[in-house]
Amino acid sequence: MAGRGVVRSCVQTALKAANSLVGLAGMAVILYALWMLRAWSAQAAHLHRYLPVPWFIYTLLGLGIVMCSLTCSGHIAAETANGACLSCHMIFVFLLVILEGAITADVFLNSNWEEDFPEDPSGKFAEFKQFVISNFQICEWVGLSVVGAQALSIILAMVLRALGPEREIDYDSDDDAVPARLPLLRNTAQHGSNYAETNLPRRSDSWTLRILDKGFLLIPAGIELSCVKFLGFMRGLEG
Repeated sequence: MAGRGVVRSCVQTALKAANSLVGLAGMAVILYALWMLRAWSAQAAHLHRYLPVPWFIYTLLGLGIVMCSLTCSGHIAAETANGACLSCHMIFVFLLVILEGAITADVFLNSNWEEDFPEDPSGKFAEFKQFVISNFQICEWVGLSVVGAQALSIILAMVLRALGPEREIDYDSDDDAVPARLPLLRNTAQHGSNYAETNLPRRSDSWTLRILDKGFLLIPAGIELSCVKFLGFMRGLEG
């Protein structure tokens, strides 16, 4: 079972690393969205008039929050190795990958893809598009890295779910388990070498047992033996 534990530990570490990469990308998206929102707020305050809601900025902000939330849930699922947590994490990451793939396919396969999105009043969408076009190779590698990390997260979560949670105690058989119970009978050696067992009838006479256990330890051995014989004689008369 040691090899199984090592494999589980390696998968947990790899899953946390993949989730950390997704979380870094999410934090970068959040910071970029907050910077654009600050610039947009300053522009709106300078114009002194109401401007439409900048959907592109809030979309990026929501995307970053979702990615960071998935990172947190992935770390919890990786640490606990709980089947339900891993399943929920896989489902949400899969849905996010499907959404990203659909948007990417629409951009590359549809020549009029800009018509599918509403008009951005802030103009940040156009600026972002120009930035991606001018740095296409870098953006391509960043996007593939994030999607690859998300796909790897799904695969590692499936493997970890198959391995199951770590067991604290794993015995090969029931004979190896040590019962956490105390013996019902106390060791008779604690009474000393002068303790004499009698063939008294075993009945639930608590006063006799208390005398044998407590009283005889305080008297000499000869008197103790006499008392034992006397008690046996009295019990015979009662019978």
